[in-house]
Amino acid sequence: MPSVPLPFVTALLLIILFVRLIRQSEPALRSATVFVGVCALLSAVVGLRWTFDSQAFRFIQPIAAALLPASAWLAFAQLAGRRMLARKWVHVVPIALVIVLSATWMQLHPPIDLVLALIFFGYGIAILRLSLKGVDTFGAARLADAPTARNAAAIVGFALILTGIIDVLLAGDFGFYRGAHSALIVAIANMLMLPVIAYAIAMVGLSAAPADAMENAEEASIHSNSSEASDADYTGTLEAIDRLMREKKLFRDPDLTLDRLARRALIPARQISAAINRAHGKNVSQSVNDYRIEEAKSLLLNTNLPITSIIFDVGFHTKSNFNREFLRLTGMTPSGFRERNELNRTSSPE
Repeated sequence: MPSVPLPFVTALLLIILFVRLIRQSEPALRSATVFVGVCALLSAVVGLRWTFDSQAFRFIQPIAAALLPASAWLAFAQLAGRRMLARKWVHVVPIALVIVLSATWMQLHPPIDLVLALIFFGYGIAILRLSLKGVDTFGAARLADAPTARNAAAIVGFALILTGIIDVLLAGDFGFYRGAHSALIVAIANMLMLPVIAYAIAMVGLSAAPADAMENAEEASIHSNSSEASDADYTGTLEAIDRLMREKKLFRDPDLTLDRLARRALIPARQISAAINRAHGKNVSQSVNDYRIEEAKSLLLNTNLPITSIIFDVGFHTKSNFNREFLRLTGMTPSGFRERNELNRTSSPE
């Protein structure tokens, strides 16, 4: 029975994920879709390179690899706002360098693997730094999904750094053993790393809220006011956010993001994040979930709505997120909260 090389199996799985993302036809998924496509391309090229050892595939493989970290960065930058996307042309430079090195390999034998390692290290560290800035960095992600985006950034950052280490190992293998172990190293690396990175990026894409054309037009003016805020500014920010939540019930929007909240309040996103963190020691996602749970408690006490309806009425996307946040704030499950209060009402004296 013929065996299928591992890179081809990985490529097939990535193509399935790529097609699923395309079929959703969501603009917010564009960067994630491009990244998963790059992962599928790289895995397929690696399989072809080590199966047929063609000069054409030798030329294409490092170029496909160089596309990977840049497309990963752009996927996260899309969630972090336009400022991160301001200079897209910069990301063409390392790719162009690898194209030149790959084209001159037969004549000059430049250290492509070491250059690729530096590229992966650089982007991996940059994405890790982005994740360390906190949940509120990903202002274009749904507030409920912002922690997922942050965790995915950490996973991808570490994975890119590990991929850079693998490129160093490949350079060492070619330098000392004439590439005797390179095929095995590449196969294992692709089998382990590419699906993990692609899945994490896909989760990032799914956490992005649908964009509104009018909101996008206003974004630059809202973010441009980035001067140091005073205590009075922070107090006013908290009052404005509280008013939006209590009067407009903005927390009921399941696609609410920090950027969208900033546009509605006409306050820079960074100032909202700083004000909530200083006053409550929480990120914006946790603060908005506080309002959602308060509303859920009121509905549990004063209506006969099923819990599944309440989950979506107050702005949660999933039952698991709702149950986790409800337990965090009340110390009990929603059904336990309703049953306890019903018992208290029936046992209280007339």
